[in-house]
Amino acid sequence: VIIYLFVWALVAVSKHLFNRSIRRNGKKGSDVTKIMFVRQIVVTAIYIIGSAAFLSLIPGMEKISNSILASAGILAMAVGLASQEALSNIVGGLFIIFSHPFKVGDFIKVDAEVVGTVVEITLRHTVIRNIENRMILIPNSKINSSTIINSSYGDTATCSLIDVGVSYTTNLDHAIDVMREEVMKNPMLLDHRTDEEKKKGVPEVVIKVVNLGDSAITLRAWAWAKTSGDALTLKYELLKAIKERYDKENIEIPYPYFNQILMKES
Repeated sequence: VIIYLFVWALVAVSKHLFNRSIRRNGKKGSDVTKIMFVRQIVVTAIYIIGSAAFLSLIPGMEKISNSILASAGILAMAVGLASQEALSNIVGGLFIIFSHPFKVGDFIKVDAEVVGTVVEITLRHTVIRNIENRMILIPNSKINSSTIINSSYGDTATCSLIDVGVSYTTNLDHAIDVMREEVMKNPMLLDHRTDEEKKKGVPEVVIKVVNLGDSAITLRAWAWAKTSGDALTLKYELLKAIKERYDKENIEIPYPYFNQILMKES
């Protein structure tokens, strides 16, 4: 009876304390979830220990009591094994914090799949906001084993590759000159040449023929901007500007097309 009353009182007190904490954090959904989860664990542990203590006082039931405690120990071991992933995430978070591969506010790309700005680094995961303003949570253990491109690390200047195809009948020198003029007009363009390159007369915007395709000759311009975000915007603006200018200059941007021939049955 004493054990029963003690367990009942302990469970009642525990529930009261947890319920009061839930009422205080009623507006914080994540905190309430944590509190309810911990409450279930605590109440279950009290019942298990109370049952084992009750059975240990009954003659001949000591083995059952020991079995219950042993089962609880096995359960605790299983929880420990299951928490290895959580522990690896914590260790990964510490590595990120102290080794500084990236920090909050950096614009990064993870395994060429996730691209965005780091908004939070916790002990368990890293939160990245992508261009759609969606929050992406990546476990620290995974992000530590991933290939990371940090556009905010060191020199933030970024080169944007502008590829445009022209027809085989096009005067390439004229097409390159027109393309360079449009790139030079954009205010976001950054002169990334070194002093030595300037002395050698290297143009601010380098344009080369990079491919002879099935239906077009591909011209590529190397255009620099201050940041990766500016480089992306620069690319979009230049593609539009070059297309419109080529239309005025009667420079054809070809596209593949097919002729379909229908044969009539004789």
